[in-house]
Formats: sequence, structure tokens, C-alpha cells
Amino acid sequence: MLISRDPVKRHKSIFNLIAPVYGALDSVVKSGFKKPMEKVLSVVDIKGKRVLDIGTGAAAWGSLFMENGAEVHGVDFAPYMIARARKRYGDKMEFSVGNAMNLENFNDNSFDIVTASFVLHGFAYEKRNLILKEMHRITKNVVIVNDYFGKTPFIGRFLEFLEGSDYINFKKHFPDELKALFPDTMVCTAGEGQAVYFGAKIMGTFSGEC
Repeated sequence: MLISRDPVKRHKSIFNLIAPVYGALDSVVKSGFKKPMEKVLSVVDIKGKRVLDIGTGAAAWGSLFMENGAEVHGVDFAPYMIARARKRYGDKMEFSVGNAMNLENFNDNSFDIVTASFVLHGFAYEKRNLILKEMHRITKNVVIVNDYFGKTPFIGRFLEFLEGSDYINFKKHFPDELKALFPDTMVCTAGEGQAVYFGAKIMGTFSGEC
């Protein structure tokens, strides 16, 4: 069977398959991340920070951190995605293949910021929580999640149906899941159907409005 019934294997197969498309459309994908990145920059100082981008794909999201002064390492479970990312950004960013639910190659508190863009919604709560716990373990303080929020456009609903993701429950429950691990949280809407979710281990990290 080309596409496995196991959700993790299915996601890996899909993203390896579409890696060439993601690489070719890098500038288009990045343009969709412009508003979320503006929210990131309004809330968190990323210049000079060490950033781990989980589920980096072809590195469109992680590269925006790099272009705004961060030192970025991207990790993804799809080798073909990492190959595409290295081809485009290998001289400016580091990359590795890894499982977001068990990032044993990274030490506790080894990055200033751990981020993920449109990754966590793809997993049911148990696996999503494992990823979030790994993000909590690896970051010194801040996690940043760019993902679905509010009403999802039709094309998004269709793609998530094909992927078999848990995006509906993600939208309902993720703010509470984030609060369960991080005492300081903030949610900033960032265009139609998406938001940037911020979490910090230290209270008072985020102040003001976004």
C-alpha cells in the first residue's frame, strides 16, 4: 500500500511525496507566513536566538526566523523534505531528520525558542502532546506554534480531510493544552484561519497585546 493506515507513516509518505512541490513553491508558502511572522516579531525578540524549527518541511517558516537574525536548526521526519531544505538553505541553516515525538538528539533547554508551523494539528491529542512536551523540554523558555485557528477555508478543510488530521480538535483544545505546560501563553490571530500560539515557561515573558 502506497499510503499507510498508520497516521505517522501516512504523514511521512505524504510529505516525502510532495517535497518537490513544497520546494518549488517556497516563495509562495513564505508569503503566506508573512503575517504570522509579523506577529512573532511583535511579541518575541528573535535576533541572535537559537531556534529549533520542528516539522520544518522545505524550511519556509524556519527561514523567516533566519532572515530576521536567528540561528536556526530545522528538523523533519521526511528525508526528502530535508533534502529540499538543504538545497535551498543549507549554507545558512542546519538540518536533520528526526521524529518530533522523540527528539533525543537535542538536550534539555538547548534552544532559546522551539517553533512549529502547521505541524501539531496533524496529530491526535496523545501524539500532539508528546510533541509539545518535547518542545517544552528542549526550549529554555519560549515555544511558538503557527497553526489553524477559527474558521478554516475550504481548501484547508479538503486537504486536512485527505491527510486525516485532527485539526478540528486542535482548534478546540490546543490553547488549553498549551496552558497545561506553559504558565504564560498568548494567542495572536494572523490572517484567515490561522493564529500564532505563544507559550513560555517563565511568567511575564509576554506583555501587551499582539
